[in-house]
Amino acid sequence: MLNDFKESCETDQMEARRCILSVLDRLRRSGLSPERAGDVELVLAEAINNIVEHAYEAPGKGQIWLRVMMAADHLVIRLRDDGRPLPANRIPTARLIQPSKKHGILPEGGFGWFLIQSLTSAVRYDRDEGCNLLSLFFRIQAKDLVPPSESGPLP
Repeated sequence: MLNDFKESCETDQMEARRCILSVLDRLRRSGLSPERAGDVELVLAEAINNIVEHAYEAPGKGQIWLRVMMAADHLVIRLRDDGRPLPANRIPTARLIQPSKKHGILPEGGFGWFLIQSLTSAVRYDRDEGCNLLSLFFRIQAKDLVPPSESGPLP
């Protein structure tokens, strides 16, 4: 099983959501289980949201390109944008944020990278010729696969 496809979206919240749902639909049709697809959805939502919120001056002013490669034992999703680079040109340190003692309020920032790194097998960031390149690697096990759907998108 090998599935290789591309998707893109503008840096707008609604477009980003459409893009994520399109990727998930294709992965599910390729046999990715709903449980593993849920992990991919969380990671993609965090990564794309970071690009929308931090890489560009204003929503809708940029583009995100994705390449998705799925094989029997792994899934790789590469995101590319030409927005601002990550601080210090590297992935921030993943840390689990503890709620404040005041009404359990979570401080802003940091948890998304912890989530991304917890749900992937590896993450790589490169800056090349003015573009950000974020590669997300997922191990795929037999339990992560179901027979591909011939009938269309899943609910």
